[in-house]
Amino acid sequence: MLPIATILALALAAQAAPTERAASGSFSIPAVHNVNHVRNGTAAMLKAYKKFNLKPSAEQELSNAFWSELSLSRKRQDGSATASPDPTNVEYLVPVTVGGQTLNLDFDTGSADLWVFSSLLPASERSGHNYYTSSKSSTYKAKSGYTWSIEYADGSGASGSVGTDTVTVGKTTVKGQVIELAKKVSTTFVSDASDGLLGLSFSSINTVSPEPASTFFDNAQSGLDSPLFAAYLPKDADGAYDFGYTDNTKYTGTLVYTDVDDSNGFWEYPSTKYKVGSTSGSMSGYTGITDTGTTLILIGSSAVKAYYKQVSGATNSATDGGYIFPCTATLPDFSFLVGSTHYATVPGSVLNFATAEESGKCFGGIQDVGSGSQNIYGDVFLNANYGVFDASGPSFGFAPFA
Repeated sequence: MLPIATILALALAAQAAPTERAASGSFSIPAVHNVNHVRNGTAAMLKAYKKFNLKPSAEQELSNAFWSELSLSRKRQDGSATASPDPTNVEYLVPVTVGGQTLNLDFDTGSADLWVFSSLLPASERSGHNYYTSSKSSTYKAKSGYTWSIEYADGSGASGSVGTDTVTVGKTTVKGQVIELAKKVSTTFVSDASDGLLGLSFSSINTVSPEPASTFFDNAQSGLDSPLFAAYLPKDADGAYDFGYTDNTKYTGTLVYTDVDDSNGFWEYPSTKYKVGSTSGSMSGYTGITDTGTTLILIGSSAVKAYYKQVSGATNSATDGGYIFPCTATLPDFSFLVGSTHYATVPGSVLNFATAEESGKCFGGIQDVGSGSQNIYGDVFLNANYGVFDASGPSFGFAPFA
């Protein structure tokens, strides 16, 4: 099993030439696919439910073990976590330089914090991670009296102190960017292979107190040719984040856009209809968000049931916490409205997410969003579609992969 640093070094060396761009205000940075990553449907659901404080719906069949894990596990924020980073649990990693120190971060369009593992953590919790040390940076400045805290319903999370430093992503540098230094992390984060998160949602949901901080993207926009970034995350392969431009070699046809409602802090838009193959259905009352920090597609119960009704042998598994089916099953395409006009299609070929607990069964990439009223379109959606996050408007655009 290759160390994360080695994976990134090899991938960056291989991609350096094609990702360089002449224009200073547009660039592409690799989202390096973690070759050690092993998809786990149950873990992906638990992570999403914790992140969005979701509760299972009455339609879901959950074993006591699954419910216990969702409700009770990973509560420690007292410095007692002793887990080691699991190199299999993060699919894409992006190198980011903070105060001259390179960290491998998750890019997350479903959050707005830029937080990092730091030397303020106990040694046992930062072991195996790259971590930030403020004393090694000549450009670090502490923000006295400021704190940050990310907490989920089950008690997991991270918290710490706040400062500013120079942050570089690809060819864009922001001086004086607010960074959040972890002092406490729960096992949820200790066991992640990443060294922290770079949030790309809207600054209004940043958790820095007494006042929210602006995200890296908000601060970087003035230096970009266009105030946008795009996510290209092909399944089981290296991807990229394109800043300041869209790359027409990565998609086919024409990018289509819908207005985004940023009042909740997310890249959120109407999403009230779906198709399973050519059969249409309604998701009345739901909106949609595009979230690179969630792996699965999570949608309302009626749409999930309609999808798996067309999958031979599919069952709602209490053990796995979601729908499973024979791995040999042929899966139909799934389409959903993004806005009021355009359907995004996710081919059935990418909706076989992972092997399930039961022999010969696989876990579906579409699952129930439970108590949520936002359909969450995660990496499974972006495994087949180029997604554009445009701050002008704001708007979200997409087109299928080339």
